[in-house]
This record gives sequence, structure tokens and C-alpha cells, in this order.
Amino acid sequence: MSDPQQPPVQGTPSSSGLAPNIAGALAYLLGPITGILFLVIEKQNQFVRFHAAQSIVVGVALIILSIVLSIFERILFMIPVIGWLVAILLSFGLSLGCFILWLVLMYRAYQGREWEVPIAGEQARRMIATRPVVP
Repeated sequence: MSDPQQPPVQGTPSSSGLAPNIAGALAYLLGPITGILFLVIEKQNQFVRFHAAQSIVVGVALIILSIVLSIFERILFMIPVIGWLVAILLSFGLSLGCFILWLVLMYRAYQGREWEVPIAGEQARRMIATRPVVP
């Protein structure tokens, strides 16, 4: 995990032509879609590549979690009133949590800082380590 006191990333320019902090933040804009786009486009800057990879991992994990939750909600909706309330609260909680996480990730990237989401950040690091940077 990166140090919260580290200075913002200046380093290598982005292959996209954008400032690295802007490219890193935009990698989260549409989740895995922009993550894949920036991972394919970015050939030089490890900061942008990390945020693109983390966007893919987090986005796919949230999609899977959403599918599992929707199946669970179907079961809960069979229970009158209490089941409905629990299903609605779970759905609202997941939606709010995802939105807050999305904002935090974009903000941290815009600040020029790397913030690893637990588990997903490690996966993202492995992902960019196995895909060589093409000059």
C-alpha cells in the first residue's frame, strides 16, 4: 500500500497525452471500460497503468457482487415486509458504497496518489507486472 504522505506523482508523461493525474482519474470514469481503454493506451506511465488495472479489478468485482446481491434480493423479496426492507437496504447500501468508493478512487488519482483498494490493489499490481510495457 502506498504511503499517504508520499508526494503526488509527477514522473513520466502519459501516452494518452493527458496529465498522469487526469488520466488516472479518468480510468475510473466508466469502470472496467475506461480501465481497459487506458491500460491498452498507456505504455509508459506506471501510475496511470496501476489506476487503469485497479479500475478493471474493482469494476469486475463490483459487477459480480451486484449479480450475487440481486439473486439474494430475489430470495428476500419472497419474505413479506421484512424481506423487502432488508433487500432494499442491502441494495441501497451497496449502491451508496460503490458510489463513495468511485468518488474516492477518482479523487485520489486526481491528487496524483496511489491508493490500493484491499485485495483489488494487489491484483492490479500483479496485472500490470505481468503485462510488459511496450515502448
